[in-house]
Amino acid sequence: MKKRDIFLRGQIIYSVYLRNHTPEGTFSALEGDLDRIRELGTDIVWLMPIHPIGQLNKKGSLGCPYSISDYRAVNPEYGTLDDLKHLVDEIHARGMLCIIDVVYNHTSHDSVLVKEHPEYFFRKEDGSFGNRYGDWTDVLDLDYSAKELWDYQIETLVQWAHIVDGFRCDVASCVPAEFWEQAVSEVAKVNPDAIWLAESVYTGHIQFARECGYPVTTDIDLYRAFDMEYPYDVQDYFDRYVKGEGKLSDYMNMLNYQDQVFPSDYIKIRFLENHDTPRASHRFPDTEQMLNWLAFVYFQKGTTMLYGGQEWQNVEYCSLFDKDVFIRDLSKDITPQMKKLGKIKKEVLPVDAAFSAQADDESGIVTAYLANGRSLIAGVFCMEKKSGTVSVNVPDAEYVNLINDSTFTVTNGQLKVNGAPMIFKVR
Repeated sequence: MKKRDIFLRGQIIYSVYLRNHTPEGTFSALEGDLDRIRELGTDIVWLMPIHPIGQLNKKGSLGCPYSISDYRAVNPEYGTLDDLKHLVDEIHARGMLCIIDVVYNHTSHDSVLVKEHPEYFFRKEDGSFGNRYGDWTDVLDLDYSAKELWDYQIETLVQWAHIVDGFRCDVASCVPAEFWEQAVSEVAKVNPDAIWLAESVYTGHIQFARECGYPVTTDIDLYRAFDMEYPYDVQDYFDRYVKGEGKLSDYMNMLNYQDQVFPSDYIKIRFLENHDTPRASHRFPDTEQMLNWLAFVYFQKGTTMLYGGQEWQNVEYCSLFDKDVFIRDLSKDITPQMKKLGKIKKEVLPVDAAFSAQADDESGIVTAYLANGRSLIAGVFCMEKKSGTVSVNVPDAEYVNLINDSTFTVTNGQLKVNGAPMIFKVR
């Protein structure tokens, strides 16, 4: 079983899609943005796939970075291997770490492995290549019953572990947990501190895979190998609430349940958006409402993840298949708020606390707590931008809202809110 360092719960990850992060879309161009990224409080820079993209059956004009043709090379559109190494050195020079995407469930139709090792691939009933499920028409699924594939993939990970600090593993649930355990063990010989982030999947994905008779790894099993996982086990409840199809309290109840059933050292990443979801400012076009949700993301127990463009409240989904540089609109810059929340996360929020949250479905107000016996931190978040009075389970006293340094008073267990998020230290 993996031994996790819960210090990672206090970290901030910044996700970079190289093609669309700068007009140049290169390793070298990203270097010029590293100081700004660091100022956001970033500890870990996650580079979305850096490898060559397959051209056969590609989607869009340029193809998807998750349709990889060669795991052991870099995309020449981004630069050279030396350019990548220089970028990683610059990331390290600023006190940050660098992880790269690992896409081991599938390759492009014209990948090196398709040409050299067709025996490594999943076959449909008619003997043809394909996918176990889904409409990923630009990729072909791998078959991990081929043990030689394990050796190839692990050798590849060890190669990259000499350069980068860890891996974000795409749809990790679709690859056997036993493979990941072996991979972690072998990489540890090169870098025992390597970071492992699993993109675990929605529970509906797990159910569908099982109904189709295909193997799938659960979140619990992934923790045998990984440090961190996605929160997709409860994400459906958030998505339904945003769509007006579910209750806010249902989502909070599932977050509570999550904190109760996973191992005590579990680590989930927390985000409002990523490259697979709608932009946060699309879902929450009102800035004040969005900032309440953002503050709650930072407050939650887990590693905060930001996606490039989020700091400028980008609304449009960033295409995976074409050149689509995100917009840097200084009039919508929420960097100051992110910096403040990052400071609170690192300096105030205990990484070893129990998490609990409750929601009033009528007002849309969430009250949440982080407690570990020594410390108690409370948060009040107005998810529907309503003002009013809310009950809080803290002693009557005067407190300081750490987000804006204003003072307020709790009287008879009641707190007046005005639509702004609040985080305060009780003890």
